[in-house]
Amino acid sequence: MHAFEIFSIIGTVAFAMSGAFVAMEEEYDILGILVLGLVTAFGGGVIRNVLIGVPVTTLWSQGLLIKLAILSVLFAFLLPSGWIKHWKRSEAFFDAVGLSAFAIQGALYAAKMHHPLSAVVVAAVMTGIGGGIIRDLLAGRKPLVLRDEIYAVWAALAGVVIGLNWIHTSWQAIILFSFIVLFRMLSVFFKWKLPRRKLFMSSSSDLSVSDNHHSKRNRKTA
Repeated sequence: MHAFEIFSIIGTVAFAMSGAFVAMEEEYDILGILVLGLVTAFGGGVIRNVLIGVPVTTLWSQGLLIKLAILSVLFAFLLPSGWIKHWKRSEAFFDAVGLSAFAIQGALYAAKMHHPLSAVVVAAVMTGIGGGIIRDLLAGRKPLVLRDEIYAVWAALAGVVIGLNWIHTSWQAIILFSFIVLFRMLSVFFKWKLPRRKLFMSSSSDLSVSDNHHSKRNRKTA
């Protein structure tokens, strides 16, 4: 089995179950759980295909992965509540596994088509984070990958390594996979964040300013 196929399977299972658990948290029915699981597993790949010029219909040729995703969602749905709570405690790890697997898979896909480094990096990032973004939006949440600990950067790193043709064997790809998972978990544990900037005051501050303005205005009229 080629590295591409291994990472496709790992990413599909990890993200399908991730989508299913998020859907159950939002109290979706079985159909909603299935849809969210499949979208999480394949959404990033669809976005990648659009960006690098691969027909979106190639998704339907991945019959084995689709069946695997459906089985993963059903397995998640049937898990006892105690097991799901245990999984939630290690949710970041499984999410890191899916991120790493799909980022490498997407980069290998683009590199195989002889795209330039920039396209390989974009393919890695969108394959790694695209499904998670769609999952969070459909669940009515702010996308985790855009506001929490460093996330997409590790997918981009995988794209750079593969785009520079530093990976030649399956073992090297597995080592890269392990490093991406490790760095993602380190960023969670140590709460590494990218620089951010807020442009507006909080609503409480705005309310306080407004109240002061009205009180001064009332004193003048009195």
